[in-house]
Amino acid sequence: MEKFKAMNGEEVIMSFQENAFDKMACHVLVICKYRGEWLLTNHRVRGLEFPGGKMEKGETLHEAARRETMEETGAVLSRLEFIGEYQVMSKKDSFVKRIFYGEVEKIIPQDNYLETWGPVLVSGDLLSERMRDEYSFIMKDDVIKHTLEFLNKK
Repeated sequence: MEKFKAMNGEEVIMSFQENAFDKMACHVLVICKYRGEWLLTNHRVRGLEFPGGKMEKGETLHEAARRETMEETGAVLSRLEFIGEYQVMSKKDSFVKRIFYGEVEKIIPQDNYLETWGPVLVSGDLLSERMRDEYSFIMKDDVIKHTLEFLNKK
């Protein structure tokens, strides 16, 4: 397990094992690729980031990952696999987020991408690109760094 501080000062513990924490994951983060490029969404407040969000009642984590990816980017995932989990501990509460890797079959333009401006394709070295101003603070945290390094080793 990796321990570090998030950009906002919250403590984060990350694991590449499934169900590594006492709490069950109820949030998802989907690291996506489409035709060799990273598929991000442009969050209206935070900036560029991978799709993700909260699991809805009656939904599995896989279903939540597919739904959030579709809602935020219009992407249909052809493949979805578990990568890891991380727990964020804030002063008020803590939550666990499951990380998936998804390969995109196609992108269907949407009339509304909810809280985002829709899909953005990025090529190149995302490990260094993610530190630029247009990227969300979520992309600058070590969760993304460790996840991208893990994927590069595979």
